[in-house]
Amino acid sequence: MKDSPRRSDAQRNRERILEVALAELSRCPDVPLSAIARKAGVGQGTFYRNFPNREALVLEIYRHEMGHVADSAAQLLDTRPPAQALRAWMDRLSEFAMTKAGLADAIRQVTGAPGGPAKPAHTPVTDAAALLLRANEEAGTIRPGVTADDFLLAIAGLWQLDPREDWRPRATRLLDLVMDGLRRGAPEG
Repeated sequence: MKDSPRRSDAQRNRERILEVALAELSRCPDVPLSAIARKAGVGQGTFYRNFPNREALVLEIYRHEMGHVADSAAQLLDTRPPAQALRAWMDRLSEFAMTKAGLADAIRQVTGAPGGPAKPAHTPVTDAAALLLRANEEAGTIRPGVTADDFLLAIAGLWQLDPREDWRPRATRLLDLVMDGLRRGAPEG
């Protein structure tokens, strides 16, 4: 069944709001929602139909970005050898880390208020890491027994980088070190 023009237009509006909100909230966690709606080119009614409040918007941006990272793991495994897929995914995860860092103040405001919503779990990202690690272990390209939790702890330094600086070279060095560590003791290596 094909989406109606109205339904696909509504989806485009929602995606545009998320895109603009990500950029605006990363710059200023207190940006007025009306400014986001205006920059997204949608009316207040359309905006509030999609996101009834700031909390809903911020949490959906976080889930949306996390979902993109998680979904890319299987896509990369379909198009690249396991070791290349893992390394490329690590780069995507660093992009996510910098996005999350830019949103950190907005997320803290939303989830830190008494009675406020909880921050979404990292489960999709953890599951994606587990998928990639399993594929690499089966291919013999990484040491056996590395868990997704181990992996995420090893790359936790990403969240210490400042997204306002030139973080890419440092992230590349960090992730290359992690890859070298994963390869050490691999059956193939």
